[in-house]
Amino acid sequence: MDTTRDEKKLLKYTYLLCLFCFFNLAVIKQPFDKGAMIMAVVICLLVGYSYFVIRRFFSDGDKYIFIFSSILSVIGMVMLYRINTAVSIKQIIWFAIGVTGFILIVVLMPDTTSFSKYKYIYLICTLIFMGMGFFAGTEINGSKNWVSIGGMQFQPSEFGKLFLVAYLAAELKNYKNFKNLIIPCIVVMISLGFMVIQKDLGSALIFFGITITMLYIATSKFRYVIVCFLLAAVGAVISYHMFGHVRLRVMIWRNPWPYVSDQSYQVVQSLFSIASGGLTGSGLGLGHPEFVPINTTDFIFAALCEELGILMGFAIIILYFLLFYRCMRAAVYCNDKFSRLLAVGYSAMIASQVLVIVGGVMNAIPLTGVTLPLVSYGGSSMLITFFSLGIIQKISEEGR
Repeated sequence: MDTTRDEKKLLKYTYLLCLFCFFNLAVIKQPFDKGAMIMAVVICLLVGYSYFVIRRFFSDGDKYIFIFSSILSVIGMVMLYRINTAVSIKQIIWFAIGVTGFILIVVLMPDTTSFSKYKYIYLICTLIFMGMGFFAGTEINGSKNWVSIGGMQFQPSEFGKLFLVAYLAAELKNYKNFKNLIIPCIVVMISLGFMVIQKDLGSALIFFGITITMLYIATSKFRYVIVCFLLAAVGAVISYHMFGHVRLRVMIWRNPWPYVSDQSYQVVQSLFSIASGGLTGSGLGLGHPEFVPINTTDFIFAALCEELGILMGFAIIILYFLLFYRCMRAAVYCNDKFSRLLAVGYSAMIASQVLVIVGGVMNAIPLTGVTLPLVSYGGSSMLITFFSLGIIQKISEEGR
């Protein structure tokens, strides 16, 4: 079935959303902000040209993966421009690099089936990136998960996720019995241990979500999932008693109000921001996102809900669900088990990250410092997300 007409219609709505939002931001500034309209045109050109290349030369794959990711990126860049113009300019550069990587993966990468034989390379890279923060990291916002090389800072755990999924896919594709799970289990526990020691609880939750999803898809045994949850519960209790930062996060989650001027300030300001926006929001450019701490990364969802409303918050979650659905659809139509597990792992990675940060911002779960994929500012997150989506796009090409 030809879906080109529907794809182009959705792209037109994406352009309209981008132009309308940036025009709104340009109008409310005095004098008229021409820079906002330049940003809008550049973003539309990037999205349109990228879609043209993918549709023109690789017409078999699922183009909705790129379209939904572009819509989310547009929403993020609009909000970043509203909060901090300099940050939004950096984000559009990362967006351009990420989209370029997406296209290069689709154009240049051979069939993913041939990459299953490199599992030991994935294993080594996983352990290196997971431990890099512990041995050479800098503590920022309470987590020692940032590494500085040549004046540039990045989160090695972001790249670790990419290699962990590849390693688990290469290892689990040959699953026959429980013995095949021993080594992957040790690798995952080492990875989780590094994240807990580095106080990167968000990444630990994401790795856990990736692992149980891939484990169930590879084995079809629900009892393994139950065992993983039981082991995670034991590990959580041990971590709670061993590490003060875990106890602090749980304390804030249970009752943030007594600590509003200190430890729980971020969470409380986030809740106030979401509540003040109501259903429809205060209006783009008319709210006070400056009262929300770390509003360009961890708490951008709260700033979005304040100015665009809870309805926009629900719309963003629906867009993530649609992106997750299209990514999992690529896995369903794939015949190779390694490629299928890759698609499942990268889909679970994005979904887990969304659930962790949205849940933390709304205090549904203990707050963990991770970015909202494609929406929050972050070069490492933007690149890894688009690289992951590029691999899934390639898998969708192979499955047709």
